[in-house]
Amino acid sequence: MYTAIIYEIPAVCICYLEIQTFIPLSLVIIMARLLSETDIGILKTVAPECEGYLCSGSGMAYRSILPPLANHYAKDAQDFLRRIKLLSRYDLEYLVRLILSGEESLGCVPFEYIELFIGNVSERLGEEMAAQVRKSYENSECPA
Repeated sequence: MYTAIIYEIPAVCICYLEIQTFIPLSLVIIMARLLSETDIGILKTVAPECEGYLCSGSGMAYRSILPPLANHYAKDAQDFLRRIKLLSRYDLEYLVRLILSGEESLGCVPFEYIELFIGNVSERLGEEMAAQVRKSYENSECPA
């Protein structure tokens, strides 16, 4: 018998699979991440006014780039897109890799913003990459 167990700890979600009473530690996954220097550099590129890395709503440290950009810094969807267009191709590819690996959260980004982001990915990195990002959004924790 398999039982999925999810524990939520502030800013960290730990999920593991319990098989009868034996819980292999190799199945423990920590899903939240700390922003790296590269992440902070990207956040500073798209939101130069960003002075701290705490969400004003939850008081928790940012764990992704796109949700704070969409929800705290961009004035509207067009401003979000303008800011995304500031990213170099390398930074956009890096961000897409994080999205596809599940390290970059898309769940709290409004649908209209994601559509613009996906359109920019399509223009700059190709439709196949954009389709993968769209699928990641559709499978995210709280899609529109």
